[in-house]
Amino acid sequence: AYARRFGVLECIRFGSKVLGAEYAGVPEEQIVAAWERWAGNGEAFGDGTGEWLLTVQHRGSEHTQMYRFDFLILCIGMFGGVANTPTFPPNRGPEVFHGQVLHSKDYSDMDAAAAAELIRGKRVAVVGSGKSAFDTAAECADANGARFPCTMICRNPRWMVNGGFVWGVSIGQLFMSRLAELMVARKPGEGLALCLLAMLLSPLRWLTSKLAEAYFKMHIPMREHGMVPDRSFSWTISACRLGVLTDRFYDRVAEGSVVIKRARSVSFCADGLVLDEHDAGERRVEADVVVLATGFRGADKLRGIFVSPTFKEMVAGGPDNPAPLYRQCVHPRIPQMAVIGYSDSSSSIYHYEMMAKWVAHLLDGAFRLPGVGRMERSVAEWGEYVKRHGAVDGEGPCISAVNTWYNDELCRDMGYDPRRKKGILAEWMQPYGPADYAGIR
Repeated sequence: AYARRFGVLECIRFGSKVLGAEYAGVPEEQIVAAWERWAGNGEAFGDGTGEWLLTVQHRGSEHTQMYRFDFLILCIGMFGGVANTPTFPPNRGPEVFHGQVLHSKDYSDMDAAAAAELIRGKRVAVVGSGKSAFDTAAECADANGARFPCTMICRNPRWMVNGGFVWGVSIGQLFMSRLAELMVARKPGEGLALCLLAMLLSPLRWLTSKLAEAYFKMHIPMREHGMVPDRSFSWTISACRLGVLTDRFYDRVAEGSVVIKRARSVSFCADGLVLDEHDAGERRVEADVVVLATGFRGADKLRGIFVSPTFKEMVAGGPDNPAPLYRQCVHPRIPQMAVIGYSDSSSSIYHYEMMAKWVAHLLDGAFRLPGVGRMERSVAEWGEYVKRHGAVDGEGPCISAVNTWYNDELCRDMGYDPRRKKGILAEWMQPYGPADYAGIR
């Protein structure tokens, strides 16, 4: 109803695939090296000489069509597209396996009947330690029971929690309030005084993390099954690695329908998998179906949309520059283009909505971007923060532990007061959420 009322449907091309995006009208060397302000003048649409050309293929047609736009916004998502497939030694990859290998995305894309047929009465092995691995293993266990237990192979366990509270206090209050963010040292753009205060408060952050770890170890039988993570709970928050434990997962382990195995590395053989189990040497796991719940490479997906090799290299950064976008939305040297959804946070939808509001204000001319040099200094500061707090190669940056700090930057750009709660206690003790920013339009 909303889309029809405001004419959104008329602007959507369903069943269409963008094969490439190319910036035209301005020489690339001028864009990369010569411009002192973004798009030439710091405004969303530049001086009108440049435009984006999109090559699009529509479903049911072998032909392509060219579209021209003054501004490009990429909302292509992170959890899909390019699968993060592990590399295997020669002659020890999926090609030697006599069963079926698929990524968790391919499994989730199946309809219910096809998925049930794939796993019913089969020996299934799931490789991974994130939410998709837990959910897939539980589904296979429900289908086959202890007769054909699902083997879940995990290298580095993550913190998977069964609730949003720790000792009666919400995780948001403990790790995502302004007070919690005050304990995070060396935030981007942070002054010396705040940095010193954060360092003084860092023992309290460490203690909070240890209390959370103790609580979940007490309430989840992870110790009994060798699934205690090596990383701290606070690091997990900072790196966007916290997951919600599948309901009754460890009940399935106890009844024998899920078998957990730890391994440093995994390779294939004809009848299953070969595990390198630390000091125990190699061990084989027989399997008919192997599901790789190993995540996605969002950086490669983002790069793949561009025709220009230069833009491909710049847009997603790399190990030395894991947060290449100014305000996590625009690249200082790629004009008239924004990305929404490359960086991640503890609450993705709310995080992306704030990005969308910032981009909308930029398009409306509510503010101009600073010079390219200043933007790149800000990008470098965020990159250093991300490297210190859990950068993962192939994935976008995580700003979960400083989400409100980031939103403050967006609010100031848009001309809004970043302090949006009523009362000093609420301002410092309560985590921010979508309702706090509802007045920004």
